[in-house]
Amino acid sequence: MAKRKFNQDFIKYGFTSFSDRGEEKGQCVICYRVLSNESLRPSKLQNHLEKNHPGLKGKDIEYFKRLENGLKRQRLDKTGSFARTDKKLTEASFEVSLLIAKQKKAHNIGETLVKPSALAMVRNVLGEESERKIKSIPLSDNTVQRRIDLMANDIKEQVVTEVKDKSLFGLFALQLDESTDVSSAAQLMAFVRYVTEKNVKEELLFCSELETTTKAKDVMAKVEDFFDKENISWASLCGVCTDGAPAMLGAKSGFQTLVKNKAPNLVTTHCFIHRAALASKTLPDGLKCAFDVVVKSVNYIKNSALNTRLFRKLCEGLNSEHKQLLYYTKVRWLSRGNLVARVFELHDEIKVFLGTAKPELAVHFENVKFLSCLAYLVDIFEALNQLNLKMQGKGKDIIQFVDFTRAFVEKLGNWRRKVTNGNFDMFHSFACISDVDDEIRDEVADHLGTLQTEFKSYFPELSRDAFTLVRNPFRVDIEQVDDELQDELIDLRNDSGCRDLFEDVPVTEFWIQVSSSYSQISKNCLMKLLPFTTTWLCESAFSSLLNIKSKPRNRLDVAADIRCALSSTAPRIQSLVDKLQQQPSH
Repeated sequence: MAKRKFNQDFIKYGFTSFSDRGEEKGQCVICYRVLSNESLRPSKLQNHLEKNHPGLKGKDIEYFKRLENGLKRQRLDKTGSFARTDKKLTEASFEVSLLIAKQKKAHNIGETLVKPSALAMVRNVLGEESERKIKSIPLSDNTVQRRIDLMANDIKEQVVTEVKDKSLFGLFALQLDESTDVSSAAQLMAFVRYVTEKNVKEELLFCSELETTTKAKDVMAKVEDFFDKENISWASLCGVCTDGAPAMLGAKSGFQTLVKNKAPNLVTTHCFIHRAALASKTLPDGLKCAFDVVVKSVNYIKNSALNTRLFRKLCEGLNSEHKQLLYYTKVRWLSRGNLVARVFELHDEIKVFLGTAKPELAVHFENVKFLSCLAYLVDIFEALNQLNLKMQGKGKDIIQFVDFTRAFVEKLGNWRRKVTNGNFDMFHSFACISDVDDEIRDEVADHLGTLQTEFKSYFPELSRDAFTLVRNPFRVDIEQVDDELQDELIDLRNDSGCRDLFEDVPVTEFWIQVSSSYSQISKNCLMKLLPFTTTWLCESAFSSLLNIKSKPRNRLDVAADIRCALSSTAPRIQSLVDKLQQQPSH
């Protein structure tokens, strides 16, 4: 396409020539806006004057030439008001773009909502002069996208630099998982944990699409490619945590096996949350039948819009606290517990509603045996949900997870003993059932015993304590410690300052703070504390992905947006602005 030439006569519309990388554009001498080369037409320039500066329409050319001379003087002085104002506009554009990314919103919200809202507020509170300044902030769809891309690259540079050059002992750990987004694309997430500046940091390392299959070799290829591009050493990798998919855990060709070929000494972990879900999956026949009835009853009511409305009306008439039932979703960790708790709370309302429409289901809600099973499921699923919630979140180490799980397994044994003796006080809903027969009691006791066995099978860490030294170096038997660490351990145990510090700070922080004085033993302990124990960060990121890449935005490349949204590392906006050639909105 042929480029338009600037005509000196355009000054009568209030425009002077502006060169941007060899391309001529028009710049308004009144508001300093730069219009594109395509806008170098008398009709568009006149339209700008009449629309934005109607009070100056009809001014003589000499007036506009005086403004042009003042503008040119400001351009020559990089410390002048024009340069400073222009830089502030670009900074504001970056700040707003970052907020848009943090809130996981569409990029066009900047020009469709944020800017119009800001203009309306400024115009009414501060006046038209301030509104004119705000109007020059560039927030178009494409501008916001470019800003987010630049900030994401800057964040990635900072994280990679810290992992390679600033992490304590050069150690870092990974957690990985893959999931399918709304456009059926397989997205691979990788989070990294490392110690820098005396703090443990957890950051998104990369988000990348798996173009074809999602086998272990495909995941490995993505990780290898990233490590090669960023020059990250495999020798520094001390741990990898994944879910239980065969592609991740396969003994011969799983991802963890492939990684071990690169870093033989790393610790591989199967996500604690996934293991707990697998251990609690099996139900004895009686409890499973009760659970299936619950699911069928809820689906019958919820699958029909009319039934949903009628059931809500019934609950309102009976002054029930809740008016809606909850669907059961297998992939949601807390779904079972929330489902049965709501059904138990509304079991009378469900019995009334199903009485005429679905009598074969309603009859169960009149059966004491069924209600006993339902009450027990409410209590045991609530206990499992509480364990799950303890395992969620950032900044937790394997010692905490082992403690949570070991305590739960011990509780299961204690609960089984009590149930066998007819004591149900620890199960609040189950204890409310007045007549629990021996068959139900035995089934509950058997289920508790099965749960305890399954947890011990899925968590072999509970039967051995490999963290005695990490937990408390002042109580460990010196003979249990490796020979090369024993002398340094003796020095540490006789350091009164370290003993006082150990009493005041968490375990991980203790080993970080003494790392400079007792490097060997600190490195050994941090190699056990750094590895992730769950893939919770990945699962949380996939939830964010659903908001960022929605059906209306199904073609979006999410890598930059999700990095800005999830990263705790702030982009260096001032540095990014300095590198850009500032250009006001047009």
